[in-house]
Amino acid sequence: MSAEEGASASASGPAEAPVAAAMGAEEAAARKRYESLVQVRAKAVKGKGAWYWAHLEPVLVPPPGSGVPPKMARLRCALCSATFSASNPSRTASEHLKRGACPNFAAPLAAAPVATSTQQLALTVEAASSVMPISSFPPSSQRRHSTGGGGSGRKRHALAAAYAAVEVAPAPSHHVVVGEPAVYSTPPTPPALPAPRQVLSGGRGDLGALARLEESVKRLKSPVASPGAMLPRQQAEAALALLADWFLESSGSVSLTAAEHPKLRAFLHQVGLPDLSRAELTSARLDARFAEARADVAARVRDAWFFQLAADGWHEQVVTVSVNLPSGTSVFHRSVPMPAPASSDYAEEVLLDAVSSISASGDVHHCAGVVADRFSSKALRDLESKNPWMVNLCCQVHGLSRLANDLARELPLFHSAAANCAKIAAYFNTTSAVRALLQKHQVQEHGHAVLLRVAAPPLDDSSKFSAAFAMLEDVLTSARPLQLAVLEDPYKLLCIDDSGAREIGVMVQNRAFWTEVEAAHSLVKLIMDMVKEMETERPLIGQCLPLWEDVRGKVRGWCRKFNIDEGIAMNVLERRFRKSYHPAWSAAFILDPLYLVKDASGRYLPPFKYLSPEQEKDVDMLITRLVSREEAHLAMMELMKWRSEGLDPLYAQAVQVRQPDPATGKMKVANKQGSRLVWETCLSELKSLGKVAVRLVFLHATARGFRCTPTMARWLSAPGSSAGSIGRAQRLVFIAANSKLERKDFSNDDDKDVELLTEGDDDMLTDQAANVDPSSV
Repeated sequence: MSAEEGASASASGPAEAPVAAAMGAEEAAARKRYESLVQVRAKAVKGKGAWYWAHLEPVLVPPPGSGVPPKMARLRCALCSATFSASNPSRTASEHLKRGACPNFAAPLAAAPVATSTQQLALTVEAASSVMPISSFPPSSQRRHSTGGGGSGRKRHALAAAYAAVEVAPAPSHHVVVGEPAVYSTPPTPPALPAPRQVLSGGRGDLGALARLEESVKRLKSPVASPGAMLPRQQAEAALALLADWFLESSGSVSLTAAEHPKLRAFLHQVGLPDLSRAELTSARLDARFAEARADVAARVRDAWFFQLAADGWHEQVVTVSVNLPSGTSVFHRSVPMPAPASSDYAEEVLLDAVSSISASGDVHHCAGVVADRFSSKALRDLESKNPWMVNLCCQVHGLSRLANDLARELPLFHSAAANCAKIAAYFNTTSAVRALLQKHQVQEHGHAVLLRVAAPPLDDSSKFSAAFAMLEDVLTSARPLQLAVLEDPYKLLCIDDSGAREIGVMVQNRAFWTEVEAAHSLVKLIMDMVKEMETERPLIGQCLPLWEDVRGKVRGWCRKFNIDEGIAMNVLERRFRKSYHPAWSAAFILDPLYLVKDASGRYLPPFKYLSPEQEKDVDMLITRLVSREEAHLAMMELMKWRSEGLDPLYAQAVQVRQPDPATGKMKVANKQGSRLVWETCLSELKSLGKVAVRLVFLHATARGFRCTPTMARWLSAPGSSAGSIGRAQRLVFIAANSKLERKDFSNDDDKDVELLTEGDDDMLTDQAANVDPSSV
């Protein structure tokens, strides 16, 4: 003890000596406890002790407001600055750190305070969460009292912890003291801990926590891209261009206004993309995409030796004009709104203008022909007579559709079935008592109840025919519910006074009626299924004769099945065949190597034996018309050689190779371009005939391709539209159409949605039927 201390003790008097001695003993005990804790912590952070010492540090705490030396050794959490008793460090770590009382342990970002800038936030978390050496704090004149205990640690904000750590800046030669501002000399300080940014490992279990803490601070100081952060410019532009292309290529099916939907905008922000406005879609992006698509179409047409024009929609609001190329691909040309009083002269004008604008250098000889639907048949004949090198055809989809209409109009069977079904449908729809009976059984059988569609004869046009066919389908679908309904006691009671009910009841229970309805429905469905297949397959004109022969065989089989006189049905069919027939059918059938027939000698010869004498004359006449006068005689000589020699068996077999279609399982030609390639290579010696053959064998028999949606039709034909709006609509249709044609997607999106939504309906309805209360219908 120094002289000054001794003098002070003497002046105090004998009564105060024991108190001073006691205080000196407490201070010594606190310092001893503190030094032992420091030594334990120094070993722990070197990997020779418990993990929690990386987060707990010893401190000396004086009595509050006393101004006397520290009398207590405590533990302070380096993450949140809360202090605890040093009697049981293991329990302190378990309760404060493992049980989540410390707001910064293992999740420093979640407990970080809101700062005015990213840099401030990083500095705050670093100050509050870094393990700092106890000898590195200099003395401070603005220390704060620690309230101690785990509850204080749970409530204290990380920002306050950071400020406390910064304010208590101890000097290397002094103990860390929390509380009143005072500095006391101490024995030599133990080795200092590492610097804050150099985190060392403690125990093995400490490694993961320390690594996560360090990584969290790094992420906060240098944040990476997070939801809402913008992508790099080049990547963002590429992604936005793809999205814009999808909108433009789906126009007519997807609304351009959807680009401004709040949910889509939120999604774009989440993935780091800027907004995409509809104004942008219909201006710069539209113009750029249209220029690209138009250049691609022009290049394809320019590279082709010839082309076929396809015009569809003459009986609708908008006519779509496409171009079929020898390569088997198709490109879209334009859409033309139809005036209300459309005429054949207008159709001819539209077709001729399209041929001129598409032909390279204005040479219309590049157009091998036109295929269009029924409205433009006179225009097709006029164009062909004025341009003899053309082969202008009526669409066979229209031809078969008209055949079904003809049969419905001409066969008495259809009229009888339609009239009886109309009576049944009208009676059950309008009489509430029997309607309830029918709907009860519909729910039991199908899981839902519907009204029956009604279409009264006569079936004199296509719209009435379609309605009648739908009515036949409804009645057949509800056959069992109808039969069960008329057997109910309430229906029998109704028949006592109602003659109409008796008539309907007898009809529904008559087997002949159902046979008649099934026969009418099956014949129409047979033909309409062929129409759908033709729309999908888009056959070439060489296939027209075999196709109609297939129709004849199916109609004869239908007549035998239902015991129907073939005379009327076949007369109707032959009449429609003659209206649809074109001499090019016979010529393409003869010249296409796909239809060569192997004879007894093993040669592959043209199938002349399947032609009638009139059709053989048509072949000669058409070939003569399609070549110049100087080449006519030479072409006929080459035709005779083709008829007698045919094609080498090796090449013929290669052209006729078929393979199953992965989508349908049906056998299809493996190489659709084989017929044309054979004439251009293996049969090059037949020059004059080859010129005709290569132009004939690639011609399509159907005009169906891209069809404008109702939305597109409104764009193009809306009254009062300006030239600018019509131009934008034309560009949108051009982009969408060529996109679908490039994918060879000729289906309607609405039809595909209906198919998707109705898939598995039978199973769902079966499951639902058991849960439906019939009385609730």
